[in-house]
Order: sequence, then structure tokens, then C-alpha cells
Amino acid sequence: MRLRLLPSLFMALTACSTASAGEEGVKLPAPTVDATATAGGEASAVFAGGCFWGVQGVFQHVRGVKSVRSGYSGGDAAHANYDDVSDGDTGHAESVRVVYDPAQVSYGQLLQVFFSVAQDPTLLNRQGPDVGTQYRSAIFYANPEQKKVAEAYVAQLKAAHAFAAPIVTQVTPLKGFYPAESEHQDYMHLNPDSLYIAINDRPKVLALQRLYPERYVATWANGR
Repeated sequence: MRLRLLPSLFMALTACSTASAGEEGVKLPAPTVDATATAGGEASAVFAGGCFWGVQGVFQHVRGVKSVRSGYSGGDAAHANYDDVSDGDTGHAESVRVVYDPAQVSYGQLLQVFFSVAQDPTLLNRQGPDVGTQYRSAIFYANPEQKKVAEAYVAQLKAAHAFAAPIVTQVTPLKGFYPAESEHQDYMHLNPDSLYIAINDRPKVLALQRLYPERYVATWANGR
């Protein structure tokens, strides 16, 4: 049975059920290699870390982030829809595209938030009870600088033994980002009383606020 046919409460509890170390958060060192700071303008970054509802919600509270959209990365345009991706064989991962001001937050600092609170980078093809390649941990780099910074930070965290288990996050080239359906945009913001959000995602935002108060903003970045 497709999730769109199920009652909304059941969908909220099962469609994107993630539970990760990110819920409590892990204070991590700042990256020693980072992107070059630029004045003004904007840049974008694409991350995958389980259900996109929670990952989007975390980055929407990061200072310097202008917008965050949920979507699909890793597969082709023809299969970039929730029903196909949920089958786990499209190559897509549930992802988010973060548009940010590099003068306020760097690519490396976004990576720090991603590894610290948005997901558990030690889980292979899953986050919590959700299992499948569509829930994998991945960084989709758009250019050589992002690739260099991402690989350097993964190596830095491994050398520091930042996690008890090995990091399995993929660092892979971005071939395309396809926005998800409207019902998946701003899900955390629009459904604050959802039991799923309360259990799985709100703790991640609280962890961001607690661990990186200088990066946290109470307002929500645009998700549309």
C-alpha cells in the first residue's frame, strides 16, 4: 500500500522514521580545511542523511542559510518522485539543497552541523528504523573545492575518532537535485505538533541550539 493512501498520522509516524546520534548531538571540531570565504552572494550545498524532513528542519535554523529544499539526488529525473524513491532502487537519496551566504556561514561549518546533529554518519544505508539506499548518508559535492573540504573533514573526524563506529558517509559528485513534492517541503515547520516531529526531529534542532548557539537562529529559512 502506498503511503499516500494511509491516514496522515500513520504516514507521519512511518514515512520518515529516523532515530540517530544526531538527536542528542555530538560536539565536533571545526574543519581545518574550509572553503574560501566570499563577501555577499550565495552558494549551495546538497546533503543526504535519512528522512529529508529532519535534515531540512535543522538547516533551516542555521544562521546564514537563506533557503532549504527537500528533494532527491543520485538518480535520474524520471524516477525523482517519492513513490519510486521509496522502493530503494532508483539510486536517489532523500536529500536537501541548502542555499547560504558564504560570508555568514562556510561550507565547512555546514558540514560540521551535518555530522553533529542532522544525522548519524556511522549508519550504512539507514537512519534509525528506515532501511534502504534512499536513506544513506551522503555529501553531494558541486565543485572541486567542496570535494576537497568534504573529504578533508571526513578524514579529520576519522583521525580524531570522533565517533565510536566508522564513518560511512559517501562523498560523491552532484549529478542533479530534484525538488520533492510540495507535501514534503517545510514539513517540520508546518507540522510542529506531529508526533513524528516531536520524537525524531525537534531534538535535533534543540541539539543545534545547545551545541552551536552562535550558529542557531529561531526563525525558519525559506523552504519553498
